Amino acid sequence: MRYFIELAYNGKNYHGWQIQPDVVSVQEKINHAISTVLQLQIEVVGAGRTDTGVHASQMFAHFDLEKEIKGDIVHKLNSILPNDITIYRVFLVEDEHHARFNAESRSYEYKIWLGRNPFLLDFSWQIHSQQLNVSKMNKAASLLLEYEDFQTFSKVKTDVYTFNCNVTEAVWKQEGDLLVFHISANRFLRNMVRAIVGTLVDVGLGKITVDNFREIIESKNRGNAGLSVPAKGLFLTKIKY
Repeated sequence: MRYFIELAYNGKNYHGWQIQPDVVSVQEKINHAISTVLQLQIEVVGAGRTDTGVHASQMFAHFDLEKEIKGDIVHKLNSILPNDITIYRVFLVEDEHHARFNAESRSYEYKIWLGRNPFLLDFSWQIHSQQLNVSKMNKAASLLLEYEDFQTFSKVKTDVYTFNCNVTEAVWKQEGDLLVFHISANRFLRNMVRAIVGTLVDVGLGKITVDNFREIIESKNRGNAGLSVPAKGLFLTKIKY
């Protein structure tokens, strides 16, 4: 039997989702909790990877089990897990349903606070000494929907088979001092969203033009793009199956 888990986590204290030697990951904590509750060695498969410090308000993972789960496993898991990881649901799916490969799209948000707010330090990038032209940032963001190859915004050393992604949404929305970038695609490259945001902020600051942004995409050269913005402002928000 294959079970799906819906969960969320604050990524501040973790070196990303995926298990790595000598560091603490979200996947490691989930594996430990499920193995403890079920008294079996369980390894979950995540819908994707998030980097060190990145948060997820919606994440899915799956695991296989030979027997049906009895009792309130959600409550039991949450009683074991640290407070910065929360399980919402554990539910049965078809045997071939895969958390990663069956995902049709993923959505991220990047949060910028325009000012100083000590209570949002862990969940936003705060810009308080410079003005951003959000209209120009949105004009540049709309260009992302015209392209498929996003090598420009990928980590240089990566083992992906293709840099192609189908971006279906890329827009900045502002409510008061909170500026949020919304982006959805069928897949994302490592560091892609943070590199895109850094380059769009350069547009907003007037360091580059909208036309320059197009040239940067077409260059397929990470060195031409902007900085990789801090991980703490990035949230995986939705996975669609």
